[in-house]
Amino acid sequence: MKARLFLLSLFSFLLLAFSTPLGPGHQPAADPKVEWLTENTYDFGDIPQKKPARHDFQFRNISGEPLIIDNVRTSCGCTVPDWEAAAVPPDSIGAISIEYDARDLGYFYKKVKVYFHGQRKAEVLFVEGWVE
Repeated sequence: MKARLFLLSLFSFLLLAFSTPLGPGHQPAADPKVEWLTENTYDFGDIPQKKPARHDFQFRNISGEPLIIDNVRTSCGCTVPDWEAAAVPPDSIGAISIEYDARDLGYFYKKVKVYFHGQRKAEVLFVEGWVE
């Protein structure tokens, strides 16, 4: 009888512990602010050496309020981002242009982190290809 009571108490405790927030600093996951209209990875394919390649990643603002891109960080200096500083109105389309300089021969796979105002977690994009 004591064993059943102990197991019931333990089960109740575990159920309660895993169904409540993790503490005072815990916040639920934020609603997404953007919907990407293009894939998050773009393959340039084969590109000639020393000829920069460019791609525009398009997104729609689904947040219900104007959206600003705070920062875009790339994994190396060979990848250069460009974006409008102006706010993207709700339900409008914005773009982030990524240029790869193609100076080094061979395969590349580069990460681009996009930080939107009010969103702690970065949106992650990738570009890849082969420089001949």
